[in-house]
Amino acid sequence: MSHIIHRNLRRTPPLAVSATGLTVRDSQGRSYLDASGGAAVSSLGHGHPDVLAAMHAQIDRNAYSHTAFFTCEAAEELATRLANDAPGDLDHVYLVSGGSEAMETALKLARQYWLEAGQPDRSVFIGRRQSYHGNTLGALAIGGNEWRRRPFEPLLMEVPRVSACNEYRGRADGQSTEDYTAALLAELEAAILEQGPQHIIGFVAETVVGATGGAVPPTPGYFRGVRKLCDQYGILLILDEVMCGMGRTGTLYAFEQDGVVPDLVVLGKGLGAGYQPIGAVLARDHIVRQLRDGSGAFLHGHTYMGHPVAAAAALAVQKVIQRDCLLGAVTVRGAAFRRMLRDAFGSHPHVGDIRGRGMLLALELVRDRDSKQPFDPACRLHAAVKEQAMSRGLMVYPMGGTIDGRNGDHILLAPPFISTEAELAEITSRLADALTRALTSAT
Repeated sequence: MSHIIHRNLRRTPPLAVSATGLTVRDSQGRSYLDASGGAAVSSLGHGHPDVLAAMHAQIDRNAYSHTAFFTCEAAEELATRLANDAPGDLDHVYLVSGGSEAMETALKLARQYWLEAGQPDRSVFIGRRQSYHGNTLGALAIGGNEWRRRPFEPLLMEVPRVSACNEYRGRADGQSTEDYTAALLAELEAAILEQGPQHIIGFVAETVVGATGGAVPPTPGYFRGVRKLCDQYGILLILDEVMCGMGRTGTLYAFEQDGVVPDLVVLGKGLGAGYQPIGAVLARDHIVRQLRDGSGAFLHGHTYMGHPVAAAAALAVQKVIQRDCLLGAVTVRGAAFRRMLRDAFGSHPHVGDIRGRGMLLALELVRDRDSKQPFDPACRLHAAVKEQAMSRGLMVYPMGGTIDGRNGDHILLAPPFISTEAELAEITSRLADALTRALTSAT
């Protein structure tokens, strides 16, 4: 009997005993092909020798030092690299232990920025429906993942939300992409005016929506329009790249492809590629300058922030990505993977959409392609897909509630950047088999 409070309290998951490359092995001798990077985390696969060596070297030098007393070389070098590689003046880095901590940090940093600027009435964030920003109370409040939020609703701050940018679900028949984008921007502007710009701290969004919507990219021009509105009304733009950042979409920062620079960007998952728990917030110069010239301190902190071993691991990950030209590989292999998925599922009667960027892709499952009608949530199709995939030695990331928190199913795919075309073909083959078996019980 396990004494761990597992995610499913009625089932203990397999015991992982080793992992190399794309393969994870359990205590029963079974092997699993990791097609989701866990939760879009393992960008370099498992057991990368360079990252392991960097961690060992850091442990030998200094395993832990508290940031109230010391900084460390690995954290300083990591921050310098992240800032130098970021567009614009995103020159300031705050290192924490994961994505939820990073989002919580960004929310507090944004609030304190306005306090230091002499505008204490700013207390409102605007978010989007069908979004996810983490599981702490602050991050959960900002997000629009209804099934995660519902049990804790009384504890969450009020957050006005606007529609997600999801062309497959949101664009009406006969409506152009440009008109759809314009309508979304008009909705955001109306929300800003309704709340009063003088009360708003910032607008929070995932650049490419992750697990809640299923690798949903923005329409062309959407974020440029958002940036323009934020500038026009004097509010901050906070982009969540916990899942889609750090090369996952083919550029180190996903927003580079949208031609904008946010005021704050939130990182996690792929930053450390799973080798250590780590997250980060990058802030533009005017944010930090306001605090430096005011109180001189950010009123926030965590015990393990700037952890030396975590920083060393993340730094090694960044060095490998650059040295091995993996951003280009993500673009090339992502395009190849998308072709494979289209060949296998493009005319599938129960696959409505194949979408994403780079190596962050998803299939949205539907009962009927023409009407986009989802499966009955009672079918729990996403859960059946995961079970069938695991039985075939395949790890994917299916989710339910794709459309509104209750209806809709999708399968998220986020294989490591080092995946070969042969491995991507094997993933596609096993997924096709798993989906066929899962659909047998749902149709």
